[in-house]
Amino acid sequence: MRNNISKEYQKYLRKKHLNKGIIIAIQIGILLAIVGIWELLAQLKVIDTFIFSCPSRIILTIGDLYATGNLFHHIFTTLSEALIGFLIATIGGYIIAILLWSSDYLRRVLDPYIVVLNSLPKVALGPIIIIWVGVGTPAIITMDILIMIIISIITMLNAFRQIEDSKIMLLRSMGANKFQILFKLIIPGTIPELISLLKINVGLTWVGTIMGEYLVSRAGLGYLIIYGSQVFNLDLVMTGTILLCVLATLMYFIVAAVEKIVNKHYNK
Repeated sequence: MRNNISKEYQKYLRKKHLNKGIIIAIQIGILLAIVGIWELLAQLKVIDTFIFSCPSRIILTIGDLYATGNLFHHIFTTLSEALIGFLIATIGGYIIAILLWSSDYLRRVLDPYIVVLNSLPKVALGPIIIIWVGVGTPAIITMDILIMIIISIITMLNAFRQIEDSKIMLLRSMGANKFQILFKLIIPGTIPELISLLKINVGLTWVGTIMGEYLVSRAGLGYLIIYGSQVFNLDLVMTGTILLCVLATLMYFIVAAVEKIVNKHYNK
């Protein structure tokens, strides 16, 4: 019986790994097909490379940026701004959500303000942010935080409140205080929602960073994109966009790796 179960489980694992490999192969194939068709259309003059650029011209532009020493300067500028904003907004939003969960009175008082702040168009706050914190990195990080923190608060607060009341009452009946309920039930019970929030913020952090760089930057990938559009250098615009996609993908894979580690830990 054990051998049969073992064989069936091994068969299941092989099938699972095969399906995963097929999905990855298809994803890579789609990417290569898009790049190949794009380059082919450019070489055949079907599309105007001045307007649409092409992979070969993007590679040359990356080479030029590297040769002048600007490539990693712009990449690290944008990456540092995105990471700082991501960490502050996610951690800050999580802590504020805990505070609102711990005080129902405070949550009801602040709830309309949170909703209104979430509905505000953050771009409209750009001039105010510049006046308050100045131009450059502080303004970009502030914009990044504003994009993410309200979403972080709402997402985690809803997750905390969805924990079953029966479980909370059970712990209270056993003499647990609010602090113990938080660390024994609420936080462990909302790990999947926290991982989902990290994935959401991976996308939002680049939106906030690039939005901020559009307004006040002197360096970064957003600066390259806006500068390229101003001088009609679409190769530079597409290069900045592609590099952003690469950085966002790497950040997503890091979050996915964290999710895998967490799931493995909790499924033991």
